[in-house]
Amino acid sequence: MGLQDIWFFLWGLLWAIYFITDGFDFGLGIMLPFIAKDEAEKRTIYTSMGPLWDGNEVWLITAGGVTFAAFPKVYAVMFSSLYSPLMLILFGLIIRGVAYEFREKSSDPSWKKLWDTCMFLGSFFPAFLLGVAFANIFKGIPIDGKGYFHGTILTFINPYGLLGGILFVLMFMLHGCMWLLIKSKNELYHRAKKTAKKLWFVLLIVIIVFLDYTYIGTKLFDNYIKYPILSLVLIITIVCYFILRFYINKDRPWICWFLSAITIISIVFFGVIGLYPNMFPSSISPAYSLTAYNASSTPLTLKIMLTVVIIFVPIVLAYQIWAYNMFKEKIKKEDLYESYY
Repeated sequence: MGLQDIWFFLWGLLWAIYFITDGFDFGLGIMLPFIAKDEAEKRTIYTSMGPLWDGNEVWLITAGGVTFAAFPKVYAVMFSSLYSPLMLILFGLIIRGVAYEFREKSSDPSWKKLWDTCMFLGSFFPAFLLGVAFANIFKGIPIDGKGYFHGTILTFINPYGLLGGILFVLMFMLHGCMWLLIKSKNELYHRAKKTAKKLWFVLLIVIIVFLDYTYIGTKLFDNYIKYPILSLVLIITIVCYFILRFYINKDRPWICWFLSAITIISIVFFGVIGLYPNMFPSSISPAYSLTAYNASSTPLTLKIMLTVVIIFVPIVLAYQIWAYNMFKEKIKKEDLYESYY
C-alpha cells in the first residue's frame, strides 16, 4: 500500500469521525422543535451539546485541511463545482454557532423561538446538503479533463442526491437520540427512546432503498463484486444496526451510541471503498476522474503530513475522549441554569 492509498483511507476516516462527533449535534438540532416540549427540555438539549459541539467541528477543519494538503486537485475541483452547496453548509454552521451564543441573551419567548428555529435550520441544511454532496460524488460529477464543472446547482438536485440527503438527516437524528439517551432523564429520556425506535425503522427502509439505487445508478458496487471480501463492510453495518435496535430496548445508552457510531463509520467506508481509487469521479468520462493517484501531493508532502498526523491526531483524540468523559453524566436540574458552556 502506497502513500496515496494510506491518505485516501485517512481522508475517509476523518470524514467518518466528523460525522460521528458532529452528527449527533446535527440530529439534536433537527429534533429540537419536535422532541422538546418545554423550556427545561430545550435547555437540556442545548446543555447536552454545549461543551462539545465546537470541539466536534475540529474534525471538519481537519478533513477539509487534509483534502487541501494531500489532494489539492480534489480540493480545487470540489470547492469550485460544489461551491453553492458548500457555501450553504458554511452559512448553516455559522447560524448554528450564533444560535448557541445568542439564545440566552434575552428571556423573551419570541427571541428564544427565533434562535431555536435558527438552530433547526443550521442543523438540518448542513446535514442534508452533506448527504446530497456525497451522494452526487458517488454518482459522479460532470467535470471535464481540466476540472471544469459542466452544470448548475440544479444538477445536484436529482433523486439519488436527495435520497442521500434524507439518509444523512435520518442517520444523524438517530445518532442524536442515542446522545440524548445518555444525557437526559424522565419524560425526555422516554420520548427520545420512543423516537429512536421509530427512526430506526424508517432509516432501515431508506438504507435499503439507497443501496438498491446505488447498485442500479452508480459504480460503487464494482469493487465489491471484484473483491467479495470487501462485503464485510456491509455485513458489519447490518449487524451493528440490528444489535443497536436490541440495545435500545435494554436501556444501555452508551452501547447504543457506540453502535450508532460504528454504523456511521461503516456506511462512510462503504462509500469510500466503493469509490476507490476515485475521489471525484467524472460522469462525463472515467478518464476525467480525480483519483488518489492523479490528484495527490508529492510523496515528500505526504510523508511529512503522515508524520504530523501520527503525532497530533492521537493527541486530539485523547483530548476529545477526556472531554466526553468529563461530560458523560446525565444533566441535572441545576445544570440547566448554568451556561451551556
